[in-house]
Amino acid sequence: MGFSVFLFIIYLCFISSVISQVQDFVSIDCGGTSNYTDTSTGLAWISDMRLMSQGKSVQVENPNGNLLQFQRRRDFPIDSKKYCYTLNTVERRRYLVRATFQDGSLKSEDTYPKFELYLDATQWATVTIFDASRTYVNEMIIRASSDSVDVCICCATTGFPFISTLELRPLNLSMYATDYEDEFFLKVAARVNFGAPSKDAIRYPDDPYDRIWDSDLVKRQNYLVGVAPGTERISTSRDVDTRSREYPAVKVMQTAVVGTKGVLSYRLNLDGFPGMGRAYAYFAEIEDLGANEIRKFKLEQPFSADYNSAVVNIAENANGDYTLYEPSYMNVSLEFVLSFSFVKTPDSTRGPLLNAMEISKYVQIAAKTDRRDLAVLNVLHFMSAESLSVDEGDPCAPTPWEWVNCSSTAPPRITKIDLSGKNVKGEIPVELKNLQELTELWLGGNYLTGQFPDISNLINLKILHLENNKLSGSLPSYLASLPSLQELYIQNNSFSGEIPAGLLRGKITFKYEYNLGLRKGERKQKHFKLIIGISVGVVATVSLLLLGTLLILRNLQRKSSFQRSKGKGDSLRASTKPSTGYSISRMDEGVACYITLPDLEEATSSFSKKIGKGSFGSVYYGKMKDGKEIAVKMMAESSAHMNKQFVTEVALLSRIHHRNLAPLTGYCKEEHQCILVYEYMHNGTLRDHIHGSTTQKRLDWQTRLRIAEDAAKGLEYLHTGCNPSIIHRDVKTSNILLDINMRAKVSDFGLSRQAEEDLTHISSVAQGTVGYLDPEYYASQQLTEKSDVYSFGVVLLELISGKKPVSTEDFGSELNIVHWARSLIRRGDVESIIDPILAGSVKVESIWRIAEVAIQCVEQHGVSRPRMQEIIVAVQDAMKIEKSSESNQKISPSSSSSKAQPSRKTLLTSFLEIESPDLSKDCLVPSARRDDDI
Repeated sequence: MGFSVFLFIIYLCFISSVISQVQDFVSIDCGGTSNYTDTSTGLAWISDMRLMSQGKSVQVENPNGNLLQFQRRRDFPIDSKKYCYTLNTVERRRYLVRATFQDGSLKSEDTYPKFELYLDATQWATVTIFDASRTYVNEMIIRASSDSVDVCICCATTGFPFISTLELRPLNLSMYATDYEDEFFLKVAARVNFGAPSKDAIRYPDDPYDRIWDSDLVKRQNYLVGVAPGTERISTSRDVDTRSREYPAVKVMQTAVVGTKGVLSYRLNLDGFPGMGRAYAYFAEIEDLGANEIRKFKLEQPFSADYNSAVVNIAENANGDYTLYEPSYMNVSLEFVLSFSFVKTPDSTRGPLLNAMEISKYVQIAAKTDRRDLAVLNVLHFMSAESLSVDEGDPCAPTPWEWVNCSSTAPPRITKIDLSGKNVKGEIPVELKNLQELTELWLGGNYLTGQFPDISNLINLKILHLENNKLSGSLPSYLASLPSLQELYIQNNSFSGEIPAGLLRGKITFKYEYNLGLRKGERKQKHFKLIIGISVGVVATVSLLLLGTLLILRNLQRKSSFQRSKGKGDSLRASTKPSTGYSISRMDEGVACYITLPDLEEATSSFSKKIGKGSFGSVYYGKMKDGKEIAVKMMAESSAHMNKQFVTEVALLSRIHHRNLAPLTGYCKEEHQCILVYEYMHNGTLRDHIHGSTTQKRLDWQTRLRIAEDAAKGLEYLHTGCNPSIIHRDVKTSNILLDINMRAKVSDFGLSRQAEEDLTHISSVAQGTVGYLDPEYYASQQLTEKSDVYSFGVVLLELISGKKPVSTEDFGSELNIVHWARSLIRRGDVESIIDPILAGSVKVESIWRIAEVAIQCVEQHGVSRPRMQEIIVAVQDAMKIEKSSESNQKISPSSSSSKAQPSRKTLLTSFLEIESPDLSKDCLVPSARRDDDI
């Protein structure tokens, strides 16, 4: 009974999730005259009559099929304008955007409709309708960069531009994640269901995300040709477990093709290629193999030998039959014609199998108009709503609005505004000062009132027309000083007061007639030459005095610097006698001061208050006589070699200053004691707050993100800001200290190894801690900067989950947090790793951003891990998401669970990475190992 109730609850949760997903679907019937529900899918469609005022609704003469959404279409004029639909989105959420085009014309014409499709400022596709009876589908996968996205039709070269439907489908947060989504969209080139029972495509409700899976039985020119002999179709009625990152439809995975003669081969054309792309293959063993049977095969591509080495064993890779295995190439160079084969290995008893595949092209995201400029245009648009109501989409791309000109920079900036005679009402907006690239401003012949705003920073402004308005007040004096101004028209207004003299000297074409209150200033050249002469004399005298003073100060400074540098050298030599000072007082910025052992014994009450223990040794609390609180670290062991190294490194580390590194304020070396003195951190360690007692204050998500950012910046400085660079070697939560304001400082890098300038690693006894130590160390005995990255990835997983790095109680057979979190995240189940304290108070997109970079950090091989700078960017992204507008995706307590090519970083999901000097040959290939082995 109890188990049945549990299953019923799970079922309700699933239904609730699906209903929520469908409610977020946007389905627009372009040209439709009413709203309706599609009886075949149950999806609600809305007419675009209230969304698009341009163009006209046209009855389709010969629609392909009986679907209501293809009975009408919206046609647009043949001109240079763009016609845009605006779709509301949630910032940083991923979406599938789909536009379809069905001409349905019965006329036989010599020219085909050809026009451009844009998504925001990015060229999506050139739509060419060769076959009037065919439905052309264009899909783009995006991560929204704002609260809306524009889909625009424009630039027809032949025929009328038109559109049939427009759809927006939100995706699960694990789906279609790439390392490049801030720079590239994914344009879908192929999504194929192999072994399909009919020519019908599979989509919603069989696919809860309404992806269209084309049948491999569809016959089109150069589509899935070159099929190998012996290719047979198989299917099953058993459920297939598709819980992984991309969640392919179960119905798709229940069919497949098999090569009974040992080979599967296909050839197809890829729209939009050649180029860099992302390719997924979907496998599930849906035949019951005998005890001694095995299915193993290799991928072969005639022109891409680099991809031919991996062996696929579906049951082993998927960890069982009827379970999804989805290897991918995250960054692969593909030609327009794709040819591929799967060939069984000699020891395989069954031929290769393929259920489905997806291929998408990376499309460079074009920059939209600068947000500051867009804000100004929106104000002007509002001031002239009646005249400018037809403006749509981005002001500059792909074609500019009629009344603006734009620069060719990225992002585009506004260079000209012409609103002459456009019925603009109100005061000139103060926001104009933000148009820093503006060269021409034409506002004549309107109903502008009020005074001249401050536009003194528009140093590129050449032409300013304000004539025939109702402006008043005085002319600001800065107008004569605008460096680029050539033309100023203000006639027929109500300006008053004195005209700035600079406007009357003839350098500027200045027209000011019919401003009855304006007057020219009186000429005051009588004493002009005398004033100039006196001014020059005074300036020369003052300059000579300043020069002499500076020379004297420079000589004094050199002497002082010499004496200080001499003192520094003495204070840090091993043979120097102890000083007699009893408090921390820096004689020179950048050098830790010497503190005697008796003074430290007094400050720490003979080292009686132990507050921690690190790799360097025990840590004690102390308080100097002047009230300063300190943390005293005493080296556990000492030797002649360590003593020499200690003095050398104190000299170096005392000069390392960064707001996110615990500052070394003093040191002591007496009686075989090596001691470091740091500022005391009142809020203890990050470990205390994550894994401390339940009575201790726990951290909210924003505080955790801020701590992660601080710590990452500290480590990034050690890696790149120090010369030579410093490898921490023991990054963990207990070495991240929190000051009184809960800002993080990385500690215990006191005796970290410096990397030699000509080396990329150091070899030494591992200083790391179990659960944090780079797995590469065990094989190479080498620690690198990427070892710190691995350890920091563990810290990020602790911040997300609140769990310790190693725990049989929490992780069972997984043993550690890395294996446990990796398996859940790769299944798209990030909710199951969230610290329960955070439930209901954090945006799931923010968690996902940290989870993604954390999994990259803990990759098995250092070359696959990001740099600290990339981690900082990811954390800052998560902070922006958390601070952005309210998301639809909240985690609740009831949850069940520049035109640069894409970089080399890749999120591996059961793959091996092949490194090549040529970016176009970077790829991921299937591995025969499980996730846990990676």
